[in-house]
Amino acid sequence: MAPSRKKSKMNPSLTQSLTKPQDASHNLRFQAFDWLATPIAVLQSDGTVVFVNSELEDVIGQSRRSLEGLSFLGFFSDSQPLLHALSGAKANEFAALRYDAELLRINPDEALPVHVIVAQSDHADEVIIELLPIQQQTKQDREERLFDQAQANKELIRNLAHEIKNPLGGIRGAAQLLEMEMESKELTEYTQVIIREADRLQILVDRLLAPHRRPHMVGDVNIHEVCERVRSLIVSEFPRGLRVVRDYDTSIPEFRGDREQLIQAVLNIAHNAALALIDRITEGDAELTLKTRIARQVTFGKQRYRLALELHVIDNGPGVPDSIKDRIFFPLISGREGGSGLGLTLAQTFVQQHHGLIECDSVSGRTDFKILIPLP
Repeated sequence: MAPSRKKSKMNPSLTQSLTKPQDASHNLRFQAFDWLATPIAVLQSDGTVVFVNSELEDVIGQSRRSLEGLSFLGFFSDSQPLLHALSGAKANEFAALRYDAELLRINPDEALPVHVIVAQSDHADEVIIELLPIQQQTKQDREERLFDQAQANKELIRNLAHEIKNPLGGIRGAAQLLEMEMESKELTEYTQVIIREADRLQILVDRLLAPHRRPHMVGDVNIHEVCERVRSLIVSEFPRGLRVVRDYDTSIPEFRGDREQLIQAVLNIAHNAALALIDRITEGDAELTLKTRIARQVTFGKQRYRLALELHVIDNGPGVPDSIKDRIFFPLISGREGGSGLGLTLAQTFVQQHHGLIECDSVSGRTDFKILIPLP
């Protein structure tokens, strides 16, 4: 059921403080809600707030103590859908009801589009409201698609590579035998073409299979050593016209991982970015930024993590073409002529082997590849 778009003024009670003392038993009964990443409210059947978790405090911009005892109806631009849901819950008409709405907030002073889930509580006179920010829900859906896409790519690559490899060996061997029987030097040039092309395809197949063949060499990884190695390789290849900026959070701890795989993943992304900056390198104003941060209480790959590494590779190039934005991690998809289309596929595979994920946000003038890896 979708709410109407009619706006109503903020309930004056939103700015009032709660005068009665907080019920300590509520804290104990609803304590687990504070561990959730989504905003949660527990309401009486008339819409009065019994409890809000810490995430909802942050979203609305008001403390739990000041929210409890207020009417939650005033927090929506249209209160009718919630009134209907509360009435239905009281009459036992449903176990859970979903609809989209706009949540009004004190700080920041702007409405937040949310997906509302109203569920019955184990207490007869209470309902539980879960609010999923639509932007966050869209992000989670995109991450799940990326993960599923990467898994499908991995299976496709492995199966395709094995199917190519066997006949490829036969073609090369037959060309070599044929060359041995030939007396004309001119004709052997043709067999040499067959052999060279078979070898080129063999190298391509080996690259496709590399992430799945190579054992995972786990050790302590300092992400800034990884960044510095990548930076030195990029600077040596593009010594003029490209400025490589370091923006590091040096408090990030070491973690367990495969250092060489991570170097290769970051290098693939950074090298692609540098190649996309060729025109700006010629003009002398190309910029590539390696930025590290710690993210707290993040959800990706269908799991929630207390801490995660965020490594951004940002460039000021033309951006990813719209035609391939949704397919850049597919194998053999490239945004430039002559590209193999394997760099980002392999980078995503290496990062996922660290239980992480790569995301891309690209507009003209700024492309940001963000690597997320959970930290202990």
